[in-house]
Amino acid sequence: MAEHTLANHSDRLNAINIYPVADADTGTNLYLTVRAAAQALEELEPSDVGVTMATAGRAAMEQARGNSGTLLSVSLMAMAEPLSGAQRLSGPLLAASLHRAQLRAWSALSEPMPGTILSVLEAAAAGANSVESTIQGDESNHTLAETINGAVKAAREAVVLTESQLGVLSDARVVDAGGVGLLLILDCLRSVIVGEPLQEDLLDGLSGYKVQDPNIALNMPVQEGVEVMCSITLSPLAAAGLRLELDSMGDSVIMSAVSEEADPTGSYPWRLHVHVPSSALALDAIRAVGDPSNVSISALSATSSDNGHDLL
Repeated sequence: MAEHTLANHSDRLNAINIYPVADADTGTNLYLTVRAAAQALEELEPSDVGVTMATAGRAAMEQARGNSGTLLSVSLMAMAEPLSGAQRLSGPLLAASLHRAQLRAWSALSEPMPGTILSVLEAAAAGANSVESTIQGDESNHTLAETINGAVKAAREAVVLTESQLGVLSDARVVDAGGVGLLLILDCLRSVIVGEPLQEDLLDGLSGYKVQDPNIALNMPVQEGVEVMCSITLSPLAAAGLRLELDSMGDSVIMSAVSEEADPTGSYPWRLHVHVPSSALALDAIRAVGDPSNVSISALSATSSDNGHDLL
């Protein structure tokens, strides 16, 4: 359901995608990331909730696109942890999962900012936890429905606030694209849990989200540079050193472990994302500490001097 919903909304999400760069691809990135997760689940044998979520998260992480897709995949991986071994989802488990997700997502980004998908995820977690605090461990289906309703309601309120939290969004009079995308995904989850259709009025009144609204991203200044993404196996110390180096040369640095299981050398698989002036700058630093795989390089704008391409 989330895959289909994001496909329907990708054009409008792209049109208001102006932060952190106006590259008009948040809708596409979220759709492709969720599609990777959905395809992985099609091949999965019946499993407990934790395995299902971990499978979706790992597939999303390996094929994550952009800031939004990477942070979403980090969140899915984190949500799987409290669900390990659970045969069914409950209100307390959902609240715990969203709480873990927002902690992991905020820590994955070197310079997290309010007014983004992170704020919406944090609000969703708070909304779910506010229900859990009054129910105190009730695992009934009714409580699960109340928990996801609380999460979606809080997430929508947070999306509205994004416009006032970031100057670039305030100036353009739009809400954050990644935040809207996450709101749509959460409403898909609500729809499945409560057995009701998606809320038709969920996005009513969101700045920049009317069909007739202009494509804001097309009118923003050209963004030079590239987005580099890859997978790499590193020790925690080497990963921390690489993060510091990438922070010094670029921005939008996201690093998150794909698995909590170390190899015999004590290293973990990581997914990495960064915006840099040139791909060579980042790749030199990355290859100095490890052997990257699944490397993706994309221009931050169509007129960038380093045109987007993939290195397999």
